[in-house]
Amino acid sequence: MPVKIRLQRHGKKGKPFYWIVAADSRAKRDGRYLEKLGVYNPNTNPATVDLNVDGAVKWLQNGAQPTDTAKALLSYKGALLKNHLAGGVKKGALTEEQAEGKFNAWLEEKAAKIQAKADGLSKADAKAKADALAAEKAVNEARVAAAAPVVEEAEEATEEVAAEAEATNEEE
Repeated sequence: MPVKIRLQRHGKKGKPFYWIVAADSRAKRDGRYLEKLGVYNPNTNPATVDLNVDGAVKWLQNGAQPTDTAKALLSYKGALLKNHLAGGVKKGALTEEQAEGKFNAWLEEKAAKIQAKADGLSKADAKAKADALAAEKAVNEARVAAAAPVVEEAEEATEEVAAEAEATNEEE
């Protein structure tokens, strides 16, 4: 039975949400699957990927072929690297401890990159909000400045009316 690691679509129209599954290649896209390996949510920024790395490595070692998108996600979470290191351990090129150390070092580096991107996005959001606030303040100040001459003219007009009223009162 040819097995594929692929995405199974869930979610509503325009808001996709995927399960990463190991399924028979002859099964329907959203049909029966052998094992659910994780979830992928592209609606968040950065995209959320939750993957059972050990389960994915087990299926890869048993001959499962990932689709292009699933391969990218497996690579993103390190399943392909762990499979590669497991092959090196099997051949005797390195020990289990060395492979585990390399994998953990890669995970830490990857987590730092993801955190840096999230921090950059939050800084960009904060900067955009600050710029919008500054622009709004400038618009409000312009409105106040434009309204000031109208208020001054109104005050002058009331002073003139008062002066005329006094003049008419003095004549009577």
